[in-house]
Formats: sequence, structure tokens, C-alpha cells
Amino acid sequence: MATTGRRPERADAARNRRAIMRAAEELLERYEPAEVSIERVAAAAGVGKATVFHRFGSRAELMQALAHERAEALHQAALSGPPPLGPGAPPRERLMAFLTALIELASRSIGLLSAQEHAALTSKSGAASRHENPVYLFWHEHIAALIAKARPDLDADLLAHMVLGSLHDAPILRLMRDGENERVAASLRQLAAALLGPADQG
Repeated sequence: MATTGRRPERADAARNRRAIMRAAEELLERYEPAEVSIERVAAAAGVGKATVFHRFGSRAELMQALAHERAEALHQAALSGPPPLGPGAPPRERLMAFLTALIELASRSIGLLSAQEHAALTSKSGAASRHENPVYLFWHEHIAALIAKARPDLDADLLAHMVLGSLHDAPILRLMRDGENERVAASLRQLAAALLGPADQG
């Protein structure tokens, strides 16, 4: 929908967008993903249901927009922030830092991750799977690139999918819901280290 030369967002439209996003976040902290409907978001944001659909198109797209907003800070840190998360550190160190940051982000977004999955599964418009989500695509590309730099002999593309897939596994999500984020992050780093082999290899 965005085009070159698009006029700046009107103040009232920007206000509505922020209200809708904030309402969706707050509802996801209080309710199960299946209970966070467009109707409920609209009511909490103080706007009409048509306004939510006009701004986001569907429930799945609303959840995707919210995920993208939460992930943007990590995206920028990985691309241009200080090492070890950003450029300048060896790929192994950058990978470990990124996995730690990813678990921290995921632990604050459990409801959102589940809501994205639910919205994609229940969408009547054929919403894209998480593997087509721009946020997932960046995470996968970044992890795959770091693995490939550290160990060119490995199937970095597939391994990156396997690492990210663990974040959607029910027992892992349950651990993060219970606040065991560091346990999950430590195990994910151990898994990555085992894949990469001794430190002098990568």
C-alpha cells in the first residue's frame, strides 16, 4: 500500500495507529491470543472496528505490525550497533550475542508470538506463514550469515531455521512464560556452540 511520494501520515491517523498498537499489546498481556479479536482491540483503543481494518487490513497483519515494531530495535542493533551484537566482533561472538538478545525479545513477546501463529492459522485471507514474515526472514538471514562465516562447511540456511524453530516449540515457550529465559538462552548458546565446534574454528 505504501508508495513513493506518499503523503505524511495525518496526526489523527498516527494517533489511531498508536492507540490500536498499544491496545493490542495490553490485551495480549491479559488474554490468550485467540481472545484478542479485532473487535476487542477496537473497543480497547476507542476506535471503530472499521478503523482497525482500514489501518491494518486483518488481525494477522496487526499482529505482524506489532511484532515488527518490537523487533526493530534488535534489527538496528544487529546491523549497526556496537559489538558483539553489531559489526566488529567475530561471527561466533555475534551469533551468541544475537541469540541472547533474541531470547530476551521473545520472552517479552510470548503472547505476540502465539497470536501471530493463531492469526495466520485462522485467517480467511490466507495470511502468510511465519517463514514469510519480514521479521522472521531477517532473523533467519542474519543467523544463517553468521553461521556461514564461522563454519562455511555447514548448511547454514537449514540450521538457522532449526534454531529459530525452537522458539515456537511449546515446552520452550512454557519455560519463557515461567521466567526461565536465561536457562533457554544458555541452552541455545550451547547448541550453537556445539554446531560451530571449537572456538578456534569460528
